[in-house]
Amino acid sequence: MRHVAAYLLAKLGGKENPTEADITTILEAAGVEADTEKISKLLSELEGKDLNEVLAAGRAKLSAVPSGGGGGGARSGGAAASSASSGGGAPKQEEEAEKEKEPSEEEEAMTFDLFG
Repeated sequence: MRHVAAYLLAKLGGKENPTEADITTILEAAGVEADTEKISKLLSELEGKDLNEVLAAGRAKLSAVPSGGGGGGARSGGAAASSASSGGGAPKQEEEAEKEKEPSEEEEAMTFDLFG
């Protein structure tokens, strides 16, 4: 993934056909060790292909992947319906309490690091 990101950064930076040296330079600037095997494979796979077409094909493949979350709505909907039918207004109060809940220390400690 790091190598693909570096390749895309090189393309965004104006390199029509990024080389192994370009990708290595970007990775090293981010403090990441470049894997020449992976870079060579990436470049050989992308050689002669239009990047926009490759990305579009990838999006099409990802759209067919199930992303889960299909069963959660029915359960919470059923629980809300049973609470509503029993005349309780507690679910709204619980939802508001969850929204106001501050993030835990673990959640605050999580960071997204593209190159680390």
